[in-house]
This record gives sequence, C-alpha cells and structure tokens, in this order.
Amino acid sequence: MTQNSQETVIGRITSVFGVKGWLKVFSYTDPKEGILNYPEWTLDLDGKRIPAKLEEGRRQGQGIVVRLKGINDRDLARTYCGAEVSVSTAELPELPEGEFYWFQLEGLDVYTVDDECLGKVHHLMETGSNDVLVVQATAGSIDQRERLIPYLPGEVVQNVDLDSKRMVVDWDPEF
Repeated sequence: MTQNSQETVIGRITSVFGVKGWLKVFSYTDPKEGILNYPEWTLDLDGKRIPAKLEEGRRQGQGIVVRLKGINDRDLARTYCGAEVSVSTAELPELPEGEFYWFQLEGLDVYTVDDECLGKVHHLMETGSNDVLVVQATAGSIDQRERLIPYLPGEVVQNVDLDSKRMVVDWDPEF
C-alpha cells in the first residue's frame, strides 16, 4: 500500500473478467480479500480521479474479481484497466502498537544503531519468509548503495519513529 495525501492505494485493476463488466483486481491488502472491505473507491487512471462504488466481489483463483456500480459490460470495464484503487486513509483499521502499514514506512530515513545514515526506505517487497525494506541512498547517506534489509522488528529493525520519520536498524553497512 502506498499513500497519496489522505488516501492509500490498496490495489490496481489489471484486466476484465467475463462479459458482464467484472474486473480483475490485484490487491495490496493482506489478506487479499481485505480490499473487499472498502465499498468506496477512488480510481486513479491517467491522472483522472474517478469515484467508484464496489457492488460485489470475491476471490477468484489467486486474485480478486469485482463488479463496480454502473459498469455492466466488458467494453466499458476495459476502460478502467490499469487504474490504481485508493481508499480514504481514515478508513484503514488502526494497527496494534508496533505494527505499521507499508506506506507509513516508505520515506523513512534509515540509520544504523551507530547513527550512520544508510538512506531512505523507497518501498518494501514481500518475500517468502519476511518483508524486505528497499533502502535507497540519499545525499546524506554513507555511500550511494541500494540495500535490501529484512524487515524484522526486534531483530534487525530496532526502532520506528513516524513523527521524526526515522528508522534505526541493527545492520552492518558493508552488507
């Protein structure tokens, strides 16, 4: 999930499904069906913001398929392919202490426990065992390397301070 001011991107429309206007959606939520909990969507397509209402949806194989209000045929549905799906950030459930949405971690400055700047969290990747922070170099970082750092709170990630936009990691800068 990425954040756009007061909205958070929770998925992307990938293709049409069937002939009655259904759409395939790639969900960024965990679990994937979580995207169906948000009835009011904003679609961002080629710079245009389009309000959309979720009529129904379900799991279909490895993905999600949905029917949006007013989209009843394949040709009209095709015009929405590629749109990012956003919801109001205020609608997201509050997380327990110490847990964060990915969009909250993106953009944080990353420092070692020895106060060396490694760069800024550009994005996260999901891997089989744990999520990985992709940390890109900044003007103030110790070098210009991109680093992949496992997101392991309490092991590698020592502290996350959203107010100061700073993360402290127990990570060897040589890695």
